[in-house]
Amino acid sequence: MSEDSEKEDYSDRTISDEDESDEDMFMKFVSEDFHRCALLTADSFRDPFFPRTTQILLEYQLGRWVPRLREPRDLYGVSSSGPLSPTRWPYHCEVIDEKVQHIDWTPSCPEPVYIPTGLETEPLYPDSKEDTVVYLAEDAEYEYQLTVRPDLFTNKHTQWYYFQVTNMRAGIVYRFTIVNFTKPASLYSRGMRPLFYSEKEAKAHHIGWQRIGDQIKYYRNNPGQDGRHYFSLTWTFQFPHNKDTCYFAHCYPYTYTNLQEYLSGINNDPVRSKFCKIRVLCHTLARNMVYILTITTPLKNSDSRKRKAVILTARVHPGETNSSWIMKGFLDYILGNSSDAQLLRDTFVFKVVPMLNPDGVIVGNYRCSLAGRDLNRNYTSLLKESFPSVWYTRNMVHRLMEKREVILYCDLHGHSRKENIFMYGCDGSDRSKTLYLQQRIFPLMLSKNCPDKFSFSACKFNVQKSKEGTGRVVMWKMGIRNSFTMEATFCGSTLGNKRGTHFSTKDLESMGYHFCDSLLDYCDPDRTKYYRCLKELEEMERHITLEKVFEDSDTPVIHITLDLESSSRGSDSSESIDSLTDLLKLTSQKKHLKTKKERNSTTASHQNAREGQEVYDRGHLLQRHKQSNSDVKDTRPNEPGDYMVDYFRRQLPNQGLV
Repeated sequence: MSEDSEKEDYSDRTISDEDESDEDMFMKFVSEDFHRCALLTADSFRDPFFPRTTQILLEYQLGRWVPRLREPRDLYGVSSSGPLSPTRWPYHCEVIDEKVQHIDWTPSCPEPVYIPTGLETEPLYPDSKEDTVVYLAEDAEYEYQLTVRPDLFTNKHTQWYYFQVTNMRAGIVYRFTIVNFTKPASLYSRGMRPLFYSEKEAKAHHIGWQRIGDQIKYYRNNPGQDGRHYFSLTWTFQFPHNKDTCYFAHCYPYTYTNLQEYLSGINNDPVRSKFCKIRVLCHTLARNMVYILTITTPLKNSDSRKRKAVILTARVHPGETNSSWIMKGFLDYILGNSSDAQLLRDTFVFKVVPMLNPDGVIVGNYRCSLAGRDLNRNYTSLLKESFPSVWYTRNMVHRLMEKREVILYCDLHGHSRKENIFMYGCDGSDRSKTLYLQQRIFPLMLSKNCPDKFSFSACKFNVQKSKEGTGRVVMWKMGIRNSFTMEATFCGSTLGNKRGTHFSTKDLESMGYHFCDSLLDYCDPDRTKYYRCLKELEEMERHITLEKVFEDSDTPVIHITLDLESSSRGSDSSESIDSLTDLLKLTSQKKHLKTKKERNSTTASHQNAREGQEVYDRGHLLQRHKQSNSDVKDTRPNEPGDYMVDYFRRQLPNQGLV
């Protein structure tokens, strides 16, 4: 049965006809009988006996052509009937043959950042070629100078590392120094430690990746042979075992093979595979597969067309492995059996591209694809052959928007200079105040749901000219109002209980859950939290504007206040609520499941409404009292006073990871 005959359309059919032959190449890896016979499509014959179609395949068996129907399209993705697609890379890149496996482990306590002692040394090494080991003196046989290979086919982007060490001696102080970083600022200057993994520790004590290192220092070193200034990272360490096999890494690794195995597990699961369909979006320059997942509860009628869409992508920058751990946490939760996950699948259609740049991941690049370019600056490019993954992603989104409304797009990234997790959005200041604030509501909700990880104050909402080719800006200009880049630090948190500690893989995965939780809050038919966040944003903007005016003007405070209150940007709160209701009103939904969160929030919402009205009344009376004692006439509708500000600044109840 062809895909067109299915009642529920899970695919956006973004693979063009010219790619069909490439799809057939994958078939030989999932069906053994294809190896033993010639294969043609009926369209290849001019005989009128055969219809002109690509859905009929002709096999040459025992001296004659035997027609049969083409296999279903889902065999082009991850198939339970055969092995995964083999990984491909350019011959320029050396890839180890052995398969490296790491156990999944989380430290029992958060790992603290490194606190400098002031006694750290800054080793300076003479210029040397890459891939050489430099011994400075007879007593320095445990000191190693390392260079990071630039991204393939470029001469820059030396930031990410992941390497193996063998044949060590336990209890000896080793020093490792990477000498060719290019960024002046680094999280290593703010306490970030390298990651370490020991195979013997994993086998004997079930301990995985852990933060290590002493005498950690990030500093500017001697100019290189090309005259450019580079920066060094140095640290010391004592290995716990003799003759061990160990690894150091910039961030927790997540490989293309890890992704394929994860998707294979979904495809082989009889439950999850019913509402998660895996397809191939396109092939990369090296002919590796870019997968796309469609996650939604299947329906047998056209009601699914009313569902709004949410789009998530990750790993456009291959060295930002933390984005894959957030993506994994999101997929674990949205494909789980919780009532909230079921509600999300019933309400939305999720389009997920978990790894946009598998070529870069495979060859160990930090930022670029095999074209030697940053894919996240080429979403506007028309060069499909050079940037296939972003071209097909943009095309998929365009076709999806023709079918249904897309309420949110989020591209997951890692950040090398800032702590915490935060978002970049797009500035709607040239539009109405409603849109200007609306784009900030989802990040604010996210910050309230995970206050020890997500920093709303670090979020930015502007469009720089240099960023016009990013996925975030392109999708926003296509009409997706909530278009974000989520940035996750390589280090850790400066917030709440996690202040001064590194993020673990579980911390990163938990952001996937918090994303889902915040999406439920954002689209909840009970708009209490939504309007509370809207009011808080209005107050934030007002205070920021006041501070800016105070800094730039000598005008008396009373005049500044009156000017602000009478400006065109001001609006009555009821007007904002009415316009937002018209703008963001969801389609009518069937009564959803009574989750634990909903049961707990029902009573609280009524109580908050009563308290809010009481506070508003007090603020209203206070404002009237102030006006009665003032000689200045203000015709603007009354705004709540300081009591209202304090009330709406209370944090929303936190939801832990379940």
